[in-house]
Amino acid sequence: MSFSRRQFLTIGAGALAAATSGCDDLTKAAADARVWIGLPTAPPLKGPLDPPASAETDLISHLLNRLTFGARPGDYASASSLGAEGFIEEQLAPEKVDDWLCERRIRHDCDSLSDPESKLFPRKLQGNDPLQSLFPALKDGGARVGDLYEYTDRALLQELTRATLLRATLSRRQLYEVMVQFWSDHFNIDPSKGECKWLKTADDRDVIRAHALGNFRDLLRASAVSPAMLWYLDGRVNRSGHPDEKPNENYARELMELHTLGVHGGYTQQDVIEVARCLSGWTVRDKKRHFKGRVEFQAKEHDDGAKRVLGEDIPAGLGAGDLDRVLEIVVAHPSTARHLAWKLCRRFINDEPPASAIDSTAKAFTSSRGDIRATLRAVFASAEFRAPETRGIKFKRPFHFVVSALRAANARTDGAPPLAEYLQRLGHAPFRYPTPDGYPEEARHWQSTLLWRWNFASALAENRIKGTQVSAPELTAALGGDAALMATFLGRKPTEQEARAYFDSGAGIALLVASPAFQRC
Repeated sequence: MSFSRRQFLTIGAGALAAATSGCDDLTKAAADARVWIGLPTAPPLKGPLDPPASAETDLISHLLNRLTFGARPGDYASASSLGAEGFIEEQLAPEKVDDWLCERRIRHDCDSLSDPESKLFPRKLQGNDPLQSLFPALKDGGARVGDLYEYTDRALLQELTRATLLRATLSRRQLYEVMVQFWSDHFNIDPSKGECKWLKTADDRDVIRAHALGNFRDLLRASAVSPAMLWYLDGRVNRSGHPDEKPNENYARELMELHTLGVHGGYTQQDVIEVARCLSGWTVRDKKRHFKGRVEFQAKEHDDGAKRVLGEDIPAGLGAGDLDRVLEIVVAHPSTARHLAWKLCRRFINDEPPASAIDSTAKAFTSSRGDIRATLRAVFASAEFRAPETRGIKFKRPFHFVVSALRAANARTDGAPPLAEYLQRLGHAPFRYPTPDGYPEEARHWQSTLLWRWNFASALAENRIKGTQVSAPELTAALGGDAALMATFLGRKPTEQEARAYFDSGAGIALLVASPAFQRC
C-alpha cells in the first residue's frame, strides 16, 4: 500500500520522538530462494519461522540483537532450538557454519565487473584475464597485493563496500561479521590517503577478516606490518638510521593510544619516542616500484640501539625483532586488557559499561593471552550482559540499523551503490571515516540521523531503493500474519500502541523499521 510522508509522520512522530528520548536515559515458506539477476539474494523462507512470543525481550532475542546485525525470519526459532549457549558457541565457530549463499553472492557480484569496457578499470582487459574479477581481491588467499593496483581505487572501494554490506546482510556467520566491523573501527584506515586507495582491500582481507576471531597479538602484528597501515599512519617513512634523523611517531602513538593501552593507559611521550625507534625501518614499496605493495624491513634505516619501553629494557641488536618485542610488551600490559575489555563491553553491553563486566572481561583476555573468542565468552557470560535491564537500551548505529532492516524484511538486495548511498547520508558508510579512532559507538553521535532513518524506512518499504526489494505480502503470509511479522521485527510481541500504529498507518513495515524498539538493540 502506498502512503504519504504526511500520513507516516502523523502516525509515527510519537514513535520517533520516543526513539530519541530512549537514546538518552514471502506467500509461502519457499523451498528455493528468490532470484535477482539469476542468483539467490536472500535465504529461502523455510523451516520453523516461529517469532518471539514473549511481551518482553527474552535472552534469545537479546543475543540476536547484540551478536548479529539483526534477526532474520526464522532466526529466533533456530537460535531457540540451540539454546543460548549453543547459539553463542555456534557463532564463535564460524568456520563450521556453511555460508554458501553469502559467498556465492559475493563471487557473482564481484565477477559482474568483468566487462572489458568497464570504466572502473584503468585499462582494457582482454580474454580471461583473472583481474576481470574482483573476487580474488576480496577472498582469503586471493589476489596478490600488487595486483590490486590494476584496479581503479573507485572500483575497489565500491566492491569492498558492496561485499561488506552483502556479508553483513546474508552471512550466517553473524558474530564474525560483527567483529570484522569492530576491528575495522579499532584499526581504522581511511582509504583516501595515498596508496591506501588500493591497499585497504588487502588490509580488510589479510588483517581484519583473517584474525577477527583469532588472537589479538596476531591481529596486532598483522596490522603493524599491513601495507595500508604503513601508509596511513606514516610507518613507511619512519626512518632513524642516521643521527640527524628523528623517528616518525604517528604509528607509535596510535599503537598505544588507540590499538592497545588506551589514552589513559600509563604511557609517556618518552615511550612514544622509544616505540617509534623500535619500529623504524619498516616500509612498503609504492606504485612506482617493482613488487609494489611489498612490505620490507630496511636495516640501514633502523635504530638498532638499546631502548626502554613501558619500563622494559629492549637490548641493542635485535633489528627487525624490535617490532615483536614491542608488541609483546604492549599486549601483556594490564592497560591493554582493560582498554579492549572496555571497548568490547561498550559494544555488547552498554555505552557506559559496568566496571564489573570490564574486570571479568579483562581477566579473560589476560588469562587466555589475548584469545578473542575466550574474551568474548566472558562478555556473553557476564551477569551484566544477560541482565534484563540491559536489553533494548543500545541505539543501533546506522549500518546496524540498515542491515537489521534488510534482514528482518528478508530483503533481496545486490548491495550496490543505491543502498550504500543511504549509509553515506546517515554518516556511516563503510571505510569512509577520516581519523584513526574509527566510527563512534555511543548513541549521542547518531541521534541526528533520525530523519534519514525515516527516509530509509519509507524507501525500503516502497521498494524505491534500486537493487533492493521487499515483499510485505509474501513475508506476512510466510510468517503467519501481521502479529508474527511485528514480533519478528521487534524481537517480542508488540504493545497495543505499536500494533495500533502498525494497522492505522497503512505503512506497516516502514513504521516498524522507524519504531523506537527496532532502532534499539
